[in-house]
Amino acid sequence: MARITTHVLDTCRGIPGRGIAVSLYRLKPDQQREIITATVTNHDGRCDQPLLEGEALTTGYYEIDFEVGDYFKSLKAGEQQIPFLDRVTLRFGVGDASGHYHVPLVVTPWSYSTYRGS
Repeated sequence: MARITTHVLDTCRGIPGRGIAVSLYRLKPDQQREIITATVTNHDGRCDQPLLEGEALTTGYYEIDFEVGDYFKSLKAGEQQIPFLDRVTLRFGVGDASGHYHVPLVVTPWSYSTYRGS
């Protein structure tokens, strides 16, 4: 089924990233962002519903914003008033509108990575 999903892993602690605000945007041809959905990760670091699914998923470019600065501040990670990472934005392309695009974020207070998951 066509969909975009995500989850967040806090690799500094080895736990799911709980309570992280996540927003999905579609990029218009002029590169302006159009908000699709906004949600918060659950106890397992996942969103309760796909960020986008079905016929609403079209080919093109998307961005997911992860508000990790607030998450790490709440845990007092890094002990700095201004976190090194605040908002992580991942831009990715959807070439097959019938596919499953799982876009996880693996994050610490000082680094992050992503991949196309399953």
